[in-house]
Amino acid sequence: MLSDLGWRPGEPWLQEVRLPEGLDLSLTGLETTRTVAEWEQLGVEAREGRLDDARLPASVLLPQGAGGPAFMAYPNFRVYFEWNKSFVYVMTAAYFATRLEGAPVYDAGDPAQGLSGAQMKELQRRLAARGHDVGGIDGILGAGTRAAVRAVQAELGLPVDGWPTPRLLNML
Repeated sequence: MLSDLGWRPGEPWLQEVRLPEGLDLSLTGLETTRTVAEWEQLGVEAREGRLDDARLPASVLLPQGAGGPAFMAYPNFRVYFEWNKSFVYVMTAAYFATRLEGAPVYDAGDPAQGLSGAQMKELQRRLAARGHDVGGIDGILGAGTRAAVRAVQAELGLPVDGWPTPRLLNML
């Protein structure tokens, strides 16, 4: 089934990376794809070992914002995401796969506090009131809410990392 969606055996799907100081975080997220070589030119490095094939397209993901872990997502990540649209599910499956292949436990970093379910619903209400399509007021950080958070972060001059925080909620 995944082969029919474009899965390429033998290619990676997720790798932990380190970001350089000052990287424009608006370049992160599934919306932005660059080759591995282009990411390297921007200073992105593998946390351990080397990044994969320099010609592969990839995105840099910050599942818990700028202070949390950073990952490079390769084409197979997108294939799996096409099969299951839950960002959290695909990140978890991909991360576990890297662990099964011998990758170390990720560097949790020091992410900003996230929102409770009730806070997330309130954030979604405020984003929707500003005209953003959050995909429903359900308390879930889905693709629509992440996109709206990124847009509002840019408007407010905050780091555009897609991670909703109490600070962002208070600013709205």
